[in-house]
Amino acid sequence: MPVHGIDLGTTCSAVARADRDGRPEVLIGLTGEPTVPSVVLFASANEHVVGEGARRQARLDPDHVCALVKRRMGDSDWRFMAHGKGWSAAAVSSLILKSLCEDAAFGSGEQVTSAVITVPAYFGDEERRATILAGTYAGLDVVDVLSEPIAAAFSYGFGRLDGGPGSFSLTKDGAGAGYETVLVYDLGGGTFDATVIELADRRISVLAVDGDHQLGGADWDERICLHLARRFCADNPDAEDPLDDSAGSQALVIAAERAKRELSDRESTEVVVAHDGARSTVTLTRAELEDMTSALLRHTIDLTRSCLEAASKRGVGQVSRVLMVGGSSRMPMVARALRAELGIEPEMHDPDLAVAKGAALFGAKKELERMVSADLVTRGRLRDGQPLDEADAGELDAACRRTADALGLPLAQVRRSVEIRVDTVVSRGFGVLAANVFSGDLEAVWLVHRNDRLPIDVQRSFGTIRRDQDQIELKVVEQQSQVASARVQDTKLLIAGAIAGIPPGYDEGSEIQVTFRMGFDGVLTVHAFHVEAGLPLTLTAQTGATLSQAEVAREREQLQRTRRREG
Repeated sequence: MPVHGIDLGTTCSAVARADRDGRPEVLIGLTGEPTVPSVVLFASANEHVVGEGARRQARLDPDHVCALVKRRMGDSDWRFMAHGKGWSAAAVSSLILKSLCEDAAFGSGEQVTSAVITVPAYFGDEERRATILAGTYAGLDVVDVLSEPIAAAFSYGFGRLDGGPGSFSLTKDGAGAGYETVLVYDLGGGTFDATVIELADRRISVLAVDGDHQLGGADWDERICLHLARRFCADNPDAEDPLDDSAGSQALVIAAERAKRELSDRESTEVVVAHDGARSTVTLTRAELEDMTSALLRHTIDLTRSCLEAASKRGVGQVSRVLMVGGSSRMPMVARALRAELGIEPEMHDPDLAVAKGAALFGAKKELERMVSADLVTRGRLRDGQPLDEADAGELDAACRRTADALGLPLAQVRRSVEIRVDTVVSRGFGVLAANVFSGDLEAVWLVHRNDRLPIDVQRSFGTIRRDQDQIELKVVEQQSQVASARVQDTKLLIAGAIAGIPPGYDEGSEIQVTFRMGFDGVLTVHAFHVEAGLPLTLTAQTGATLSQAEVAREREQLQRTRRREG
């Protein structure tokens, strides 16, 4: 079975696959649309509707409709309450994923069982783990989580498995090596990312990331809603403000989304607002939209500048291309602002589907890598879990040839998929809370810094604070502000654990080694070790966005009961 690519979006989601020739295609469901709204209606305690049907019902039953759940993926305490039951962000997202995959299977006849799921580049550890959990709830084998800008780079041409037309035409440096440095500006429905990527002949290297996963097209919609409500109230002073009513608010959101899309193609549009027995027709111009949302756009440009400055510190002073991704990047104000700031003409191609298509290409790469690796392991030429780049070049070439023959694919396609490397960076800093040796106050000590290159394997030694200390509490934190601050209030607790039962006899300052490891999937593993006592600690505690094992079992059982009823 192929590894599919899934863009689990804030407002819309899509699933794609790579065909035998290495070209990506989006799977179309029964609705005939390439994307499915990321909206869930909880019709009762045991029934739910996903997609356009849920979106249409949002006006009639707003209290039981969940939207923009992707913005909650890192919120450990958040639950959507419907009919007496609380749903975590991962659980709601799993319903979207399950429906998306089932709809694609009905429409295309192809089952979706394994997938690469994309996430914003600025997502932290907790959000990535929640995304993996959502896929697991949905019954998927989550092969990898891939940053959306990397998926976009694949979709825009780099990484074509067939190496044919559409691939990046790379420039040459003085040594003759092809390279291209691009900025990916990704303005989606609910998240924003800016990423600087260096593309070489066989390598994608992420140099810097910045962004805000609470900023996106939905914020433009909100500004439009406020404008429409003010105009309606001015025209109808005796009527209720539609924003004071759940159904009225949902109607305004739908109207705002439509107006925003229309203003991408024309200079003005008319919006009909009907509420509380009153009616108003509001003329909205593109100039008005751009004026009321200029601060939002400026924020994306500021984040983009911050990303470019971080890349500059790594030796990349300028970019040669700007790729626009995300449906909200269609607004003419976006391209105009980027052109003015950077002096480069931005490129936009299939912004709604680029991420899903790129994830499908990456999924095909992962599947071919798996098959080549399995061939080498079976023949004793590679240890299980050992990376392919450690295999003998001749043996690797032979394994690629055997895989190509078995699948009926060109050898160049298999070899290229194995050769392409993706190097990325962390989007947040990670550290531990430790006592300041002078004041005794807890402070954040950062072991991993934003834009450090993956994979990461760092170690740092700390000391106990008193003699005969019988327990070491370890609190792992994630950076929350743009700057890595030592203040505890500027951090987010990620994982906590303890080395307990330390016998007496060890002096103050006894060494505690702390190791942080993070793979290309961005998921963090922490180990601690009391050197003299020989006591280890591996933090296996669930992050806050995940659930306890009992809750996982209950959630999965509930989902299975719901599916049986729907079947």
